[in-house]
Amino acid sequence: MAIAPDPSEIFQRAVEEGDRRLGQSTLELVATSFIAGFTVVFGIVALGIVHAVVEPRFGDLATLAGALAFGTGVVLLVVGRAELFNENFFDPVAKAVDQSDTWMVSQLLRLWVVTFAFNLVGGAIFALVWSVDGALPSGTPHALHAFAEEIANRRPTAGFAKAIAGGALVTLLSFLLEAVNSVDSRITVAYLVGVLLALGPFDHVIVTVLHVFFGMLFGSSIGFGTLARTTVVVTAGNLVGGLGLVTLTHVAQARGAAQSGG
Repeated sequence: MAIAPDPSEIFQRAVEEGDRRLGQSTLELVATSFIAGFTVVFGIVALGIVHAVVEPRFGDLATLAGALAFGTGVVLLVVGRAELFNENFFDPVAKAVDQSDTWMVSQLLRLWVVTFAFNLVGGAIFALVWSVDGALPSGTPHALHAFAEEIANRRPTAGFAKAIAGGALVTLLSFLLEAVNSVDSRITVAYLVGVLLALGPFDHVIVTVLHVFFGMLFGSSIGFGTLARTTVVVTAGNLVGGLGLVTLTHVAQARGAAQSGG
């Protein structure tokens, strides 16, 4: 039986992965971020399709079924090694902490800003493709419209809380991926995190904004002001949950283990 790596070993693996992510050329970073944006749309569409099929017969079980479908989108992201905002918090920060002479602020901001922007661009373009009349099975546009309305009508405090949980969950995925040693294990971890993310639903800014954008494409009365407010609230929550609750605590854990020799 394989022995799970200790926190300091996971940290060193994260440093190596963070170095790779931070070292990408601009073209590579733009391309992988764009790919992640349209890849996650497959998960959103799968959720909508399954929810539309299951809900008329089985009611609330459609939420579980949709979450099980959405998990496949996260698997595609992880196996394809695409660059998704928030999922790239832990590894680059580990590299920055390990680089004792600098916090690499400019490199981190470059990574996160480009990723955020092109995740949305790639996802929005693919959402426009799916919005063509007849491109999705019957009932799916209505399901996606309903998801968008539910997000838009949340109180900001509720959205912020969901975003903290979503940021923590997706950043935890990065940590867990460094703790496993096989492709099968990576697929399993990615799928479970994807299911939990959709089951909450816990908000990840790229997924949430694209959900809302789908609703706008399918006739929702949601305005751009609501879209902008949702983006700000969820991004703030993701930063608190992803950087604050998960990244910094795991970095502290690894550094503490290294100092104690454990």
